[in-house]
Amino acid sequence: MISTGCASNTESRVTNPNQPGPAVGNAVGTVVGAVGSNVVGAVVGGVEGASNATKATFTNERRVIRGWKTETTSDGRTIQVPVEIEVDENGRPIEKK
Repeated sequence: MISTGCASNTESRVTNPNQPGPAVGNAVGTVVGAVGSNVVGAVVGGVEGASNATKATFTNERRVIRGWKTETTSDGRTIQVPVEIEVDENGRPIEKK
């Protein structure tokens, strides 16, 4: 873990970087490293997205919202009656079937 990270000394070469061979090798190494890391990043991102989509399928989080409705009893009294509506994680009412 300690040895990973940014290189602190990038000029510890034995060859001359101005010569064509080392310059081309450095350019090719940079391109291969960039493309390889992007491919790995895309694969990891795809796997994480698929994992989150699969988890969302099995997440059945529901909430109950309570409202109040005014009703009049048979003897003429006015009362407040609780009305509970079950909603999903996005706040949409879940219909009873």
